[in-house]
Amino acid sequence: MTKLSVNVNKIATLRNTRTNGIPDLIRLATIALDAGADGITVHPRPDQRHIRSEDVDTVAALLAKHPKAEYNIEGNPFHGLIEHCERVRPNQATLVPDRHDDLTSSHGWNLVELGADERDALRVAVARLHSAGCRVSLFLDPVPQMMRFAKALEADRIELYTEPYAVDFSQGRAESSVAAYSAAAGEALNQGLGINAGHDLNLHNLELFLGRLPQVDEVSIGHALIADAIEYGLTETVRMYRAICAQAR
Repeated sequence: MTKLSVNVNKIATLRNTRTNGIPDLIRLATIALDAGADGITVHPRPDQRHIRSEDVDTVAALLAKHPKAEYNIEGNPFHGLIEHCERVRPNQATLVPDRHDDLTSSHGWNLVELGADERDALRVAVARLHSAGCRVSLFLDPVPQMMRFAKALEADRIELYTEPYAVDFSQGRAESSVAAYSAAAGEALNQGLGINAGHDLNLHNLELFLGRLPQVDEVSIGHALIADAIEYGLTETVRMYRAICAQAR
């Protein structure tokens, strides 16, 4: 089945508005794992607006107690991500081209237009992460041409940036939108790449997306899942998302 990795950034965002450690990031990540989540995702940024450096280590210690679950650390490889990964050695590193001042990730790598120096730097980053034992995924827009460049950089997977799909879904254009993602996923498979997906996937749009792209290995979901947990509770919410993932294949 498509695996569900729960992004816990928004739990950390809420915690960081006070100094009392509430909510407890590790307790809630444990609840998500006990409810059936296949892994935990964190996205540490240099300003530590949500996930802090010490969180990277405490989540790693938690997942060491859950050997069947995977640890995914995402972020810009040139903003400290590699150093985090070399220290705690997660299962997967997802490389995202976000800027320091970005509110959230808003686009994938434009591998077609990367300059030679940028391409070399990204290739070195991938190699360092492989040396740390990480599977490497590149965050990409659904552009089939991009997949052969990802393969040339020796990435293991790509993560399809799904906010455009989520917007199209909400405006009644889901079918035409998901077709572009299906084409990109098909080319990724042709290149021997695994496929992840994430950003603004939710209880309403996830079923159609995975129904059309059953080859997706993993979805990483945070914002919508944590928002749903306010209404349904975290345990039930994880079970609801995981049920959708299970029926995709």
